[in-house]
Amino acid sequence: MNGLPLPQELYLIAHDQSGRPLVHPSSMAIGLAGAALLELVVGERVTVSGGRGALADDTPLGDAVVDGLLSLVRRDRSGGDVRSWIRQAAGEVCRHTQASLVAVGALAQVTRRRMGLLSQTRHEITDMAWVVRACSGVRAAAEGREPPDARCAALCGLVGVLEVDAALYLGQPSNQLVVRLRAIAAEHSPMIREVIGTVETLIRDAAVAIYR
Repeated sequence: MNGLPLPQELYLIAHDQSGRPLVHPSSMAIGLAGAALLELVVGERVTVSGGRGALADDTPLGDAVVDGLLSLVRRDRSGGDVRSWIRQAAGEVCRHTQASLVAVGALAQVTRRRMGLLSQTRHEITDMAWVVRACSGVRAAAEGREPPDARCAALCGLVGVLEVDAALYLGQPSNQLVVRLRAIAAEHSPMIREVIGTVETLIRDAAVAIYR
């Protein structure tokens, strides 16, 4: 993998510098789990078709978050249900992604006491250069400056589905940019399109469940 893996890049794009997520935590978790699955797809470890996934190569990719999902796929008893993979991975993916970003120096765990109340711990971005690098490929693809590779197309789709495009600072209307980002992913490959669609469905289902 060149640069940070997809879950880490998505995490940086989808949080502000103080560590607050730009989307609901349940959506964030599903998005990160989907990013880990897309890293496996792009890395040719997993194939996806018709809502089912299959292990193609169980060689680890060298990232704890992504390889954790690879282990889950290896032990799968769901018959390759992609939705099940993402839902299972979503449980701990935020915590594991944070830990991996702390390890590379992109996040710092900061504890502050606010107005004499209980202390609050956040994972703050140490330098916005990390975010700039995470966004660079997506920005170039959205502006049509560079054709996206598979990883970039996958990240475009995730940013579009989570609607965290404000971090790109492109000055385009958000609704138009979201459509553009999702189209980049959809046009790249059927497997990327399918995983992005599954992530979108799970996010929508989670949002409905919150208000029941």
